[in-house]
Amino acid sequence: MKLYFHPLSGNSRRVLLVAAHLDIPLERILVDLTTGKQREVSYLGINPNGRVPVLDDGGFVLWESRAIMVYLAEKTPGQTLLPTDAQGRADVNRWLFWCSSHMAPANTVLVQENFVKQRTGRGPPDPVEVARGEALFAQTAPVLDSHLAGRTWVAQERLTLADFSLAASFALAGPARLPLEGYANLRAWLGRVQELEAWQRTAPPMPPPAARS
Repeated sequence: MKLYFHPLSGNSRRVLLVAAHLDIPLERILVDLTTGKQREVSYLGINPNGRVPVLDDGGFVLWESRAIMVYLAEKTPGQTLLPTDAQGRADVNRWLFWCSSHMAPANTVLVQENFVKQRTGRGPPDPVEVARGEALFAQTAPVLDSHLAGRTWVAQERLTLADFSLAASFALAGPARLPLEGYANLRAWLGRVQELEAWQRTAPPMPPPAARS
């Protein structure tokens, strides 16, 4: 299987985490987002949204990171990341959808302003956007932090796709200056994920910031 990805993309990271945990070999094909590769006609023929990641499994082309996560799990006999019973799957799916709709978008605003702009030489953070991102974070993070009180993992009392999906959205928490202070349960959970072999195996290199002219 081929994976079109970018190493600093949280969406790519969640797929890589699942593949690493399940020992699924992937041929990685870099899509250089800094050069606009994702907007080229040749790539839009693969993913009309112009985003990463995209999985190509023998001609079956699948985009949307969480759909790819589920697909990889379902192709792996004996996996435990995705429950087989209806209620267990619904529980995990609940957090996949919540991450997509709430947590990841909140984090992405701060990743773009505090990290991506610096790395790509696009100027300083926009204080209006930073304030918007922090407000979204303040609305969303308490939900996850409260849920994690007394829990080791997000769903089903074990490591699941929900953990990998959510943790990937925090992969750049430090450089993006995500305001994690005051969310002890969230920080402890994230620390547990970061101790996993899959997390360590998929850690991206951190390039230097782009030089400003």
